[in-house]
Amino acid sequence: MSIRVIASPVRASLARPCLGLRAIRSSIPTHGVAVRHLGIPPLIAQPPGGIVGTVNDAAKVPPPEKVHGSYHWTFERLIAIGLIPLTVAPFISDAALAPAIDSVLVTTTLVHSYFGLQSCIIDYIPKREFGKVHDACMWLLLGGTIVTGYGFYKYETEDIGLSGTIAKVWKA
Repeated sequence: MSIRVIASPVRASLARPCLGLRAIRSSIPTHGVAVRHLGIPPLIAQPPGGIVGTVNDAAKVPPPEKVHGSYHWTFERLIAIGLIPLTVAPFISDAALAPAIDSVLVTTTLVHSYFGLQSCIIDYIPKREFGKVHDACMWLLLGGTIVTGYGFYKYETEDIGLSGTIAKVWKA
């Protein structure tokens, strides 16, 4: 008596570990109607193991830029640490300072969220592999940040603001 295993794309996709966009892309057929209608661009071909050249070639050192590397990392950490006292500030300060504290808190929160989501896009949807999808995600992030900033602006000018909301939540 032999047991037959029926191979199906659904079983195959459930059996492999989730790798984010790569898993979704690999479960979609590379030919036919599905790819055309979804508008998914093909992956950019990568060399085996991600190695370009030979083992003996020297690694290319990128030119130093002030907006990348340690300066960028330090700025991200300062923004994250700066959020701690800003969330407590509405309880300590007067009502006259609430608009100034709100504007600094909202700006810091937006910058912190933008940098965090930008890092996720850079790590999990790399430009060298996904090309235009990476660019589209970066533009969507920028658009979402602008829309969120406008929403915070309307909330600050037409309602009680962020510090008023934090105070209400803590008093409830």
